[in-house]
Amino acid sequence: MTAKTIQSQTASGNHGSRHTPVELRIKKDDKVLEIDFDDGTNFRIPAELLRVESPSAEVQGHGPGQKTVIAGRRHVNIIGAEAVGNYAVRLKFDDLHDTGIYSWDFLYDMGTRQDELWARYLEALEAKGLTRDP
Repeated sequence: MTAKTIQSQTASGNHGSRHTPVELRIKKDDKVLEIDFDDGTNFRIPAELLRVESPSAEVQGHGPGQKTVIAGRRHVNIIGAEAVGNYAVRLKFDDLHDTGIYSWDFLYDMGTRQDELWARYLEALEAKGLTRDP
């Protein structure tokens, strides 16, 4: 398995985050981000879900009700990650999307709600006549 590990740089503070990661691992072969938090919680979040739920304006829009349904990302993968201060990470995907800044709290919430988010994503695709396939 190919894995890229990013150690948390939060020793000097986490800028108000309720949750602090101790380690992030990009598992390219599995197309997942593994993240371990200081409370002992850990998650395996699929790259596809991270991409289609990106906190970027491209996906979320600039206000309520502006979220875009992103189709065709079944095979998307994470190709890199960059720390953003002590509070977040910017993920880079192989479809060249790299504008989402994923706060620690956003990732924790996503990890706890990934089944719900996944179901909503599939429903939104179906409602728009779209597919996960490229």
